Amino acid sequence: MSERQFNPTDSVDHGHGHEEEGIHVSLKDYAVGFLLSVILTAIPFWLVIGKVFDKSSTTALVILGFAAVQIVVQMIYFLHLNSRAENGWTMLSLIFTAVLVVIMLSGSIWVLYHLNTNMMPGMHHQMGGM
Repeated sequence: MSERQFNPTDSVDHGHGHEEEGIHVSLKDYAVGFLLSVILTAIPFWLVIGKVFDKSSTTALVILGFAAVQIVVQMIYFLHLNSRAENGWTMLSLIFTAVLVVIMLSGSIWVLYHLNTNMMPGMHHQMGGM
């Protein structure tokens, strides 16, 4: 009777019913991500250089929209974030971070706006005569 020796490289089934899915990356995914990144960078440059919009605030809002799409493209194609990675915990932490950033930015803008209007209420009337 021969005894089988333990080999640490053998796969062991613990019966939990979950398989570890690795990240499957191909050169095509990187090429698509790169092309989308180049396009999403070139369009805002064209908008600014060509002075497509009359108002600079409209241009800024459109550029911010392209920046948001660029962030999503970078996260999907280069950081490989999706709802399946690490059983969704990566996506959940990303959503939590985004919510915190929105709360901090909007709260900071709100506080600064109210500080500006309420710190020296008579200052606006005195500055108007200058």
